[in-house]
Amino acid sequence: MTRAIRENNNVVSAQVILYASLVLVNIAFICAWVMRMRRRRSQERPGAGDIAIGVGTNFLDTLGIGNYAQITALFKLRGRPADALIPGTLNVGNTIPQLVSSLIFITAIKVEPVLLTCMVLSAAAGAWIGAGIVSRMRQRTIQLFMGIALLIAACFFIMTNVGVFPPAGTAMSLGGWRFAVAVGANFILGALMCVGIGNYAPSMAILALLGMHPIAAYPIMSGSDGVLIPVASLGFLKSGRFAPGVAIGLTLGGVVGTLLAVPLVKTLGNHLTALRWVVIGVVLYAGLSMLRSAWLARRS
Repeated sequence: MTRAIRENNNVVSAQVILYASLVLVNIAFICAWVMRMRRRRSQERPGAGDIAIGVGTNFLDTLGIGNYAQITALFKLRGRPADALIPGTLNVGNTIPQLVSSLIFITAIKVEPVLLTCMVLSAAAGAWIGAGIVSRMRQRTIQLFMGIALLIAACFFIMTNVGVFPPAGTAMSLGGWRFAVAVGANFILGALMCVGIGNYAPSMAILALLGMHPIAAYPIMSGSDGVLIPVASLGFLKSGRFAPGVAIGLTLGGVVGTLLAVPLVKTLGNHLTALRWVVIGVVLYAGLSMLRSAWLARRS
């Protein structure tokens, strides 16, 4: 009886920490963004294209395809914003949509709360470190890293489509060394988010290898994003390296896209393979284009 009470208390404590973290970091982000916009007094406004990108890519992200690689590809294809501003714009513009996704999935899909909370906090720690590094990078370095990030994302999409990932498990919790591996891996994924590597596909691969059910990736991924993206965004807000109008467009469209996709998560499943092949083509083109820009910058 005592052990059961202790375990129940641990679960409640983990849930309180998780929800408090989500709320506090997003309040801090909103306050920082408002203060930044007041000081900067930017005349840049979101365009219809920015909002459309937010709707489409967050719709795909909520269904499990991801959105960072696609947004980066679309930014690169249309030439807006500048390459150096893409990482910051990605994070700032996706903060509120990911908060909405987090609140939905962590309540609808039950993953063991202690595991979920530890993975979310480790991702946030990784994002804080990663944002500080990316904010000080030169444009050519960002182009190089993001080009590689896009190619890595395309590889994950290809592996998903051809069935390279291991068979799905059934667990909704982890213990022992598996717990430690999952938490450590999420720290690294949090840092990589700052250079444009989305965490859904890598997270699903790691959790599958550890024996977890694929549906467990949704609350872990969205919960991690709900904390790590605002944490990373605070660094970009401080440095000013983001495009305000584009970020607002992503935010507005992203909330709509997320809400449209949530009812379809449990019904579409494997019907997204063909669409993922299209995404792979776009992402590969953008990744090679980003590397070409870095190469030309080095020559000049």
